[in-house]
Amino acid sequence: MFSSSQEEHCAPSKDPVKYGELVVLGYNGSLPNGDRGRRKSRFALYRRTKANGVKPSTVHILNTPQASKAVNCKGQHSISYTLSRNQTVVVEYSHDKDTDMFQIGRSTESPIDFVVTDTIAGGQEGEETPITQSTISRFACRVVCERNPPFTARIYAAGFDSSKNIFLGEKAAKWKNPDGHMDGLTTNGVLVMHPKGGFMEESKPGVWREISVCGDVYTLRETRSAQTPGKLVENESNILQDGSLVDLCGATLLWRTAEGLFHTPTQKHLEALRQEINAARPQCPVGLNTLAFPSMQRSRALSSLEDKQPWVYLACGHVHGYHNWGHRSEHEPNTQRECPMCRVVGPYVPLWLGCEPAFYVDTGAPTHAFVPCGHVCSEKSVKYWAEIPLPHGTHAFHAACPFCATQLSLTQGCSKLIFQGPVD
Repeated sequence: MFSSSQEEHCAPSKDPVKYGELVVLGYNGSLPNGDRGRRKSRFALYRRTKANGVKPSTVHILNTPQASKAVNCKGQHSISYTLSRNQTVVVEYSHDKDTDMFQIGRSTESPIDFVVTDTIAGGQEGEETPITQSTISRFACRVVCERNPPFTARIYAAGFDSSKNIFLGEKAAKWKNPDGHMDGLTTNGVLVMHPKGGFMEESKPGVWREISVCGDVYTLRETRSAQTPGKLVENESNILQDGSLVDLCGATLLWRTAEGLFHTPTQKHLEALRQEINAARPQCPVGLNTLAFPSMQRSRALSSLEDKQPWVYLACGHVHGYHNWGHRSEHEPNTQRECPMCRVVGPYVPLWLGCEPAFYVDTGAPTHAFVPCGHVCSEKSVKYWAEIPLPHGTHAFHAACPFCATQLSLTQGCSKLIFQGPVD
């Protein structure tokens, strides 16, 4: 379905087992300036040629910083829980031949397989907007996949750094569980939401939870970085399902299983749908000029508008070509425009096709647009995302367009498009 250049170097050459893909919400098929190396809008996880997973082994309770340093310098993976200036619990991890580990975070250091930076809502034209202070952790989380069927993928908060260590300092939320093992949370946390019923049109949003460093599931903290953890949710797990969302406080990732991706539309299918709409020669009902959706490549880049670009009055759904009348506000030209067809007043925006296949829940025609951004995809896909509350900031949630991360209108999340066919 996707070109080999998009896939990670961990893929062996012959018939690799694909665990799934992580796709960053807010990008329409690629990053604004193109995907480069480990920094891209989607990351495919393949079975590695050699297992690199780790599992907990020896626990050390240390009373001096020197002793802690000695354990951490042994070259093994370890997690350090600093309880006080004089006491640290270090859990050593040993090699696990049955799992592969993939690490995600803001850092560009070598232990990170997938580099993720803060998503800017609204499509990012031109140069990427610099973030003054990122809220995404440098070593945010890790996904551990079983190398044998059914290739279960589990998510854990925090990733191992270049020294193969995870440090939870004095101020981090941490505790000892009843069975004696230590656990904790990262500063801004890793939140996960599993949709009820998988990733399909009938699915409903699940409940957002927080994942601990050891992979247990907790209710959300009062605020994102509060030091007191939520309550343990014993009947839920950290196993990723098709459609699970992972929020890193600044970027949200969608997990698609290999099987789930098999049922998504291909780029070729989306291109065929685009050509089908354009072949019907939709017309501007006023100017009577033929409209055409731009190519997938131009839609991905949100490049300059084209002469035949379709525009829509979002309040009613009537599709037009661009024209410069019907203004109801001098200050914000396209927020209050009167539709010439039905006199309804509302935003007037250009339409862009949704080009990221992983965000589609079906293979239906692009008949609906998100409000207020104007990204177009199938009716079932639009309605699915309009119901999903995505974390925003430290404690807010709102629905957003998956193709550009723009917050959806609270009163009208989507609009059904009304095209006029040719009059000849």
